Amino acid sequence: MAKNDDIPESEDDAFMLFDGRQSPTAAAVQRGCGRLIAQMGFVAATEIPLATGRRVDIMALGPKNEIHVFEIKSSLADFRADSKWEDYLAFCDRFYFAVPPEFPQEVLPEEVGLVVADRYGAEILRDSPHDPLSAARRKKLTLHFARITARRVHRFLDPEDL
Repeated sequence: MAKNDDIPESEDDAFMLFDGRQSPTAAAVQRGCGRLIAQMGFVAATEIPLATGRRVDIMALGPKNEIHVFEIKSSLADFRADSKWEDYLAFCDRFYFAVPPEFPQEVLPEEVGLVVADRYGAEILRDSPHDPLSAARRKKLTLHFARITARRVHRFLDPEDL
């Protein structure tokens, strides 16, 4: 763990399109969310590690330095097995569950945002409440996001330079 509470000292930041852990449904939701995030003028990265040892499915950084987190739930069983999503709330301004169209939306907590996605796109059905991060945490997370994504691009462009 890092000396502060926001950034792990070492991350697994390899660039991978699919890491083998995702179901086809989760991959489709991720792709659709990525398209929505780009339309919003944000940039996104997947599997961003946090100091808590958790990894957010998608972290998006907006043009005004807003930080949104999208937690993908591919099925009801996936949602019921998850007890960690509340840990992500302290690391974003807005939090969304991202689910496929057939997901039973009534089981999701109403106090967070809701996105429905397939491989072609996504739509925000319920906006997330805005809970702004402190300036210090925002700066640390923004730099963390930038360093991880830059290392991933470097490793993609030059995989032999480890």
